[in-house]
Amino acid sequence: MYLQHFGFQREPFSIAPDPRSLYLGEGHGEALAHLFYAITCGGFVLLTGEIGSGKTTLCRAFMEQAPRRCNIALVLNPRQQPEELLRTLCEEFRVPLPPEPGIKALVDALNAFFLRTHAVGHRNLVILDEAQALPQASLEQLRLLTNLETAEGKLLQVILIGQPELRDILAQPELEQVSQRIVARCHLRELDSAQTAHYVHHRLQSAGREPAGIFDDEALERVHALTRGVPRLVNVLCDRALLGAFAAGRWTVDADLVEQAAQEAFGPWHLRSLAWVRRHRALLTGAAMGLVAGALLALAWLGRGAA
Repeated sequence: MYLQHFGFQREPFSIAPDPRSLYLGEGHGEALAHLFYAITCGGFVLLTGEIGSGKTTLCRAFMEQAPRRCNIALVLNPRQQPEELLRTLCEEFRVPLPPEPGIKALVDALNAFFLRTHAVGHRNLVILDEAQALPQASLEQLRLLTNLETAEGKLLQVILIGQPELRDILAQPELEQVSQRIVARCHLRELDSAQTAHYVHHRLQSAGREPAGIFDDEALERVHALTRGVPRLVNVLCDRALLGAFAAGRWTVDADLVEQAAQEAFGPWHLRSLAWVRRHRALLTGAAMGLVAGALLALAWLGRGAA
């Protein structure tokens, strides 16, 4: 609706995981490097991040740039028991399902495929999105699949992508063998104020328009404050703000337009929760510092008693 008004070639803040709009700031660039490392690592690579932090977009960009000799199985529905998961991997790798039922037949079929493709120089990679929802038994089955190897190395690599709770799941004692197979870990953090401004400018430029003058400095500050630097929320808010500017016949988005867009896009609950965090941040920080100071004093007292 506002594309012609601002001179964009396509939507600058679409929430679809479009690799053309990929923002490679410090954290996202490091995460993408971890994904490429997974091709040769011979184990598991773990990528975590909050909802809306850009994990799926990174995954799509990686898949577009992956070497042609890398066979990738992308699993988007992780709520699968071991046999279901093995069937999904067969379908993704285009391995004919064996006539015999059961896990052993599926593993044998996959193993034969891995050996055959390894012999011609191909690598095989499984990407599991939303992996925090994968049953423990299926995680263990993945680990067993990575045991398949030749004298030259592993036949399968695995990328686990999920929300922060995935780290806690993998820290459980019963998944220690899986955790030990993780050779690289990366966590996508929220963007800071400067990174948020850079992200907005990058998205505007990727849509075919120079960013200068579209969002003023105060507007960019409000965007960061109202979204906490979460890329998906930034997209939603900026898209709504541009629509508001178009409706008002304006060419620049200011802080007032951003505030109005936040009311329309997020609703009062989100804004009230942000206001609570801002009001209590100093109190929470002070309480945390008090706890640390108390612990240090207790350690010092215990040290004197031991002496």
